Amino acid sequence: MDRRQFLMAGGSLAVSGLAVAGERSLGGLFGAGAKALKAATLSDEQVRQYGAQMASYYDQRARIAPFSDPYAKRLLAVTRGLDEDQGLALNYKVYLTQDINAHVTPDGSVRLYSGLMDMMDDDELRFVIGHEIGHVAHQHQRKRLQTALTASAAQDAAVASGNDRVARLADSALGDLIVKVITAQHSQGNEKQADDYGLAFMGRRKFSRPASVSALDKLARLSDAKAAWLSTHPDPKKRAERLRRAV
Repeated sequence: MDRRQFLMAGGSLAVSGLAVAGERSLGGLFGAGAKALKAATLSDEQVRQYGAQMASYYDQRARIAPFSDPYAKRLLAVTRGLDEDQGLALNYKVYLTQDINAHVTPDGSVRLYSGLMDMMDDDELRFVIGHEIGHVAHQHQRKRLQTALTASAAQDAAVASGNDRVARLADSALGDLIVKVITAQHSQGNEKQADDYGLAFMGRRKFSRPASVSALDKLARLSDAKAAWLSTHPDPKKRAERLRRAV
């Protein structure tokens, strides 16, 4: 996904300009002058709740494959037995769009795009799922969420009250969080950790480890214009070369 415009439902539904708002007005959306909070104040439950709100925001703007759809049936087969990983409960949906992308929100909501499913076999898709879970497991998204909410009045109130429930955020605020947490480009260090997690995920589940390499090889042959995933997960060619030595 591009940080300035992420597309859903085959590009027919777009949420654009979020990165601009995210760069200059996240604090303003929650109220100027709100008390700054340390990142450590976010509990695991609050991270999950914010993640669930982001997943709902995405889902409401996407064309989701119904259970009777071939994509949904295939996803059910691909993810059979993958209801959780390392204590993270997982749920799955397919977005019907030609975009080549996938993401997992911090609550374990896994979303695959039909464009990605068209180009990958089942085990390659499993590696992508494992890689995305890796970003959650290594707390990459949590750290971004903590940073984004540091000056949040909504988070301040939740912590001050001692209540682990978080406020329901407005769409504009959720859009900001998505830009900051889900659609920002990952660092090379984050990608290495997520790739290693994905490879280990394949091994734990007795899936084909070489599919990790072939998945990245396929992505490396695409241009940024064709694969939104490349804007947030850069340099798949070098990553494939590294994993090729590990499988």
